[in-house]
Amino acid sequence: MAFTSETVRTFLAVLDAGSFSAAARALGRVPSAVSMTIAGLEAELDLRLFDRSGREPVPTGAARALEPQARAIAAGLARLEAHALALHAGLERRLSLAIAAELLLVPWSAPLAALAAEFPALEIDVVSGPQDEMMRRLHAGEVDLALVFERPRLDEREDFQEFSQELLVAVAAPSHPLVAATSRPRLSDLVVARQIAVTGRDAAAADPRLLLSRSVWHTDSHLSTLLLVEAGLGWAFLPRRLVEPSAAAGRLAEIAFADMSNELRLWVDLVWRNDRPLGTGARRFITLIAAASARAAG
Repeated sequence: MAFTSETVRTFLAVLDAGSFSAAARALGRVPSAVSMTIAGLEAELDLRLFDRSGREPVPTGAARALEPQARAIAAGLARLEAHALALHAGLERRLSLAIAAELLLVPWSAPLAALAAEFPALEIDVVSGPQDEMMRRLHAGEVDLALVFERPRLDEREDFQEFSQELLVAVAAPSHPLVAATSRPRLSDLVVARQIAVTGRDAAAADPRLLLSRSVWHTDSHLSTLLLVEAGLGWAFLPRRLVEPSAAAGRLAEIAFADMSNELRLWVDLVWRNDRPLGTGARRFITLIAAASARAAG
């Protein structure tokens, strides 16, 4: 059998690393072993997978044609291994949950309270911050679960459970030109006005649906964003439930546009890596989140 878990892993490592030596380092093997594995795979398939005429191996058309299925097999094997390990895993000592800063007011604490009642010995860590930073921590293995807005692109390494929907609205201080103008602003006015946005260190990783202005000030918390917007330094897209107290106190106002809706509705998801085993507490929290979502929908 040409394709095994080892040959698939080696094949993808060479594709990703660009050379046998770099793939060997990634796999913790010697380059000759990687080269021999690829040569054996080519012999069994009777296909040339890499052109070795240059300094580094170049994937052939056959290799690129096989790549999508090879990646699907690798992802499936990783999920299978994680599932098998999870079956043997007992209650973990600590559960780490990351929450996007704008979602701190989402009712996630009720499922967490139910989890704590079931497993009083379980230690729980909750961290919050910009969504891209929370997702980075999830993929780095620093947290077990992440409660975040729906992502603009799917990642095959992730599984998720929908939890709720959040209605984001564009807001500014009552004195801001977008609110105080006698005529309703248009999208073109929004683009040239300064926006305040909760993003992490890598602003390029922020959700493009939430960044509309050419000029953006970046913060790492919803509180900082609220304070800057209340001070009249820009406008922001924020969850309505988050801005309601400031709006009721007259410190913020929703922007009414002439040519577009002021609202953006996004799903809130609980996300985890599907290639890592989850402990009993994490799996139970996912179930509790799913149940809370079903109750809200019913």
